[in-house]
Amino acid sequence: MTAEPFSAPVRQLPVRALDTTAEQPWPVRLLSAKIADYVARMAPVWVEGQVVQLNRRPGAGTAFLTLRDTVADMSLPVSMHPRVLDAVAAPLAEGAHVVVHAKPVFWTKRGSLQLQADEVRAVGVGELLARIEHLKRVLAAEGLFDARHKVPLPFLPGVVGLVCGRESKAEHDVVVNARARWPQVRFEIREVAVQGISAVAQVSAALAELDADPRVGVIVVARGGGAVEDLLPFSNEALVRAAAACRTPLVSAIGHETDTPLLDLVADYRASTPTDAAKHIVPDVAEERSRLTHARARIRSTIAHQLAREQAGLDSLRSRPVLAAPESIVAARETDVHRHLETARRMLDAALVRGTGEVERLSAQLRALSPAATLDRGYAVVQDADGAIVRDAADVDPGDLLRIRLAAGRLTATVTESP
Repeated sequence: MTAEPFSAPVRQLPVRALDTTAEQPWPVRLLSAKIADYVARMAPVWVEGQVVQLNRRPGAGTAFLTLRDTVADMSLPVSMHPRVLDAVAAPLAEGAHVVVHAKPVFWTKRGSLQLQADEVRAVGVGELLARIEHLKRVLAAEGLFDARHKVPLPFLPGVVGLVCGRESKAEHDVVVNARARWPQVRFEIREVAVQGISAVAQVSAALAELDADPRVGVIVVARGGGAVEDLLPFSNEALVRAAAACRTPLVSAIGHETDTPLLDLVADYRASTPTDAAKHIVPDVAEERSRLTHARARIRSTIAHQLAREQAGLDSLRSRPVLAAPESIVAARETDVHRHLETARRMLDAALVRGTGEVERLSAQLRALSPAATLDRGYAVVQDADGAIVRDAADVDPGDLLRIRLAAGRLTATVTESP
């Protein structure tokens, strides 16, 4: 009798991801199959990005490229038939901006997502400029370009932050021209990619790093001229918003004078060239010395003119008679005082003479009318005890006490008889 082979029981797997547990997990193959099934149900989609790798081998039946996001650091592989690339109007090269019509595909064995393209279109300069113009209107409506947000550049920054390309002509122009104007200027330089897929991230990171450094008084973003496609990173929305968030004064020196990326509009100062930026971030020491020399000369001239004018005024005052012989005015006043004093004496003497005569006249009248004069002629004044003058003998009675006032002395008498 032959024994039957042992067979393990078939485990029932959850149907939905929500139903999985630690005791009943999905195997990797099932998860990959379900992801592939979900992705397979997706419709073809138009995707925009930048070509960072292009692989087309002669005679191969498939061409490959890597499509990278223009802002975030992420990319997707894209496969296509070579005739799809042949249909593009201009030959594609790495760095080209494209839109791809593709179907997402998930490879279960590799666990990777890929796009299978059936059409590729290069984004032309005209369309790129139209997109920049639209973004410009959107950011302007938000107020990112308003003059009220801009701050003046410091007169003499302690440290100048410089964001530029590696060993670039723009770096040379800024550093050399700035040091020619002010030899003691110090730089904090960040050399980054200023074009291509990594430019936005690297420039934004350099801006944030320099803005956080308290020593940096002004930041310059400099790049030489180039094609419109080369300057696209400086019109990228993420970079423009990073520049708007800077608290440190920002100078944009991108391209030539005719180039106007959006970074120019959000910066506190837009320099036409890197050399122009150097002329505005630090003062010219020779020019400042010349200004100081001229200012001192003007001050000296003004003070000398003022002193000369005041001296002329003093000389004019001293030449006047009143100051040439100041005692003359005192002598004239002294003569007036003596004259008035003499007049006053004469008037006082005349008044005293008139007064004396008047007093004598009134004195004579007084004496003539005075009771004392009558008494001198032998008359007497009789008064009763109360001091009343007795004018009638009937006013007194015998025994009344009388006081008699004579010209010389007084008498007291008693009435012995009355009529």
